[in-house]
Amino acid sequence: MKRMILFSTLLSFFAVYLNAQEVIEWRSDRTGIYNETGLLKSWGDNGPKLLWNYDGIGAGFTSVAISKDKLYVTGLHDDTGYLYVFDLSGNLLNKKSYGPEWNKNHNGARSTAIIQGGKIYIVSGVGNITCMDEQSLTVVWQKDFLTEFEGRNIMWGFTESPLIVDEKLFLTPGGQTHNIVALNKDNGQLIWSTKGEGSTSTYCSPLYLKDQQVPQIVTMTATHILGINIKTGEKIWSYPYENSRKIHPNTPVYYNNMLLCTSGYGKGSVMLRLSNGGRNVEKVWESKDLESCHGGAVKIGNYVYGSGDANSKSWFCLDWMTGETKYKDSSLGVGATITADGMLYCYSENKKEIALVKPDADKFDIISRFPVKLGDGSDWAHPVIYKGVMYVRHGNALMAYQIK
Repeated sequence: MKRMILFSTLLSFFAVYLNAQEVIEWRSDRTGIYNETGLLKSWGDNGPKLLWNYDGIGAGFTSVAISKDKLYVTGLHDDTGYLYVFDLSGNLLNKKSYGPEWNKNHNGARSTAIIQGGKIYIVSGVGNITCMDEQSLTVVWQKDFLTEFEGRNIMWGFTESPLIVDEKLFLTPGGQTHNIVALNKDNGQLIWSTKGEGSTSTYCSPLYLKDQQVPQIVTMTATHILGINIKTGEKIWSYPYENSRKIHPNTPVYYNNMLLCTSGYGKGSVMLRLSNGGRNVEKVWESKDLESCHGGAVKIGNYVYGSGDANSKSWFCLDWMTGETKYKDSSLGVGATITADGMLYCYSENKKEIALVKPDADKFDIISRFPVKLGDGSDWAHPVIYKGVMYVRHGNALMAYQIK
C-alpha cells in the first residue's frame, strides 16, 4: 500500500511538473532560449512547411504566449484590444476584448501576455493591466497605471510584458512615487511600490534574479538600470544608462553574476557584474557594436549573439567575458534573435525574412532563409518555438511553421 501511495504521489508530482513546463511567456522564459530538441538543421529553398496561418488578429507586435497547448496573442481593431485564443491546429477557440489599446503611432498591441495559475495578464499600451480567467476569459480585475499609480505614458505607449514571481506581479508605471510596483496577482492590490530613480518606463520587460542572496528583479527605466528587492521593493542598486531617445526595450541577459544590458541609438551594451550577494554592481565592459534596439540577444557558450539597430544594420557576436567583437555581418537585415537546439533563429524586421544560423564565433553562418510573405507592417514580434513548431507574428497575421 505504501508503495502504491508513493507511486501515486510521484505521478502527481511529475504531472504538476510537466504541466508547469507547458507555459511559454515573453521570449520563452525571458532568455530567448527554447528548450526544444530534434529540430531541423536546414530548411528547403522555400523555408519550412507552413502548417497554418490566421489573418485578422489585428495590429500589433506581441508574441505568442502558450499555456496548456493553447496559443494566446493580442491585437488592435479600431481603438480596442482583443485577446485571441487558438489551439495548436490554428482553430480560433475564443476572442475577447480587454479594453482600449494604443492607436496613436505604430498602432497595436505591444506587450506579450503572461499566463499563470489559471489567470491571464495583459498590459495595454494606454496603461491598463487586465487580469482574466484563463478558462472563461472573464475579467477578474483591472488597474489603470495613470490614475491609480500616477504613471506617465511614453512616446510609443507602455510596452512591458509583466513578470510574476510567487504571488507578486511586477509592473513599471514610471511615476515619481510609484515608479515600479508589485501587485497581488490574484486581486490586483498593491503590495509595494518603489520610487526607483523616478524616470519613466522605457519599453523594458523585467528579469528575475533568484540566485542572489538578495533575490531581485532587474529592469531598465529611461535613465538607469535598477535592481529591486522583490520582497520589500527597496532599491538595491542602480546604474546610469541612457541613450538619446530614452529607449531600452531589451530584457537584460543574465548568467552567473554577469548582467548584459543593451539598447540602440548609439548606446550599445554594458556588462555589469553583481557582487556582495547582489547588493552591488560594477562595470566589466562596454561595447558600441552590439546595440540591439528591441531584438534581444542570447548567450550560447562563451559568446553572445544579437543584431544592431537600424543604424548599424549588422549582426554581431561578442565574447561574453571581455566584450570583444568576434564578427560584424550585414548580410541579413537586423531584427529579433532567439535560439533552440543549438541554432539561432533571426527574424529580420526590414527584409521580412527569417534565417536559420549556426552559432559560430568566427562568422555569421546562415544555413537557410525564407521570406515572410503574409501579414503587414513592421516585423517586431519575436518568434516562438513550441513542440517543433515556430510561431511567427507579422502584423495582423499569425503563422505556424513546421521546423521538426
